[in-house]
Amino acid sequence: MRLIIDAQLPPAFAEALRNVGCDAVAVRDLGLQRAKDAEIWLYAKQHGDIVVTKDEDFAERCLSSTAPPVVIWLRIGNATNAALIAWFLPMWSAVRQRIEAGDKLVEVR
Repeated sequence: MRLIIDAQLPPAFAEALRNVGCDAVAVRDLGLQRAKDAEIWLYAKQHGDIVVTKDEDFAERCLSSTAPPVVIWLRIGNATNAALIAWFLPMWSAVRQRIEAGDKLVEVR
């Protein structure tokens, strides 16, 4: 499973995920840094990727779609890169289990 890290999250987040064995890429590395949500959504859907985002629009789109890509919706306010990574990494195993169980939207608080 490849994770696409949305533009409002730091590329360092993708790097931190790769460092723990995840296949993760920032949208900028895909040439999608300035892409609209719909373009990122379509790209993820076409490639079977998972969108990791803080953007509620992706969550709403996921809930209203019949065949969405998986969305991991991070519910954390403004945080430093280090704080974001320290917050998320301990939860990654549980998030992955939910995805493997078939959840299309995983809200992380």
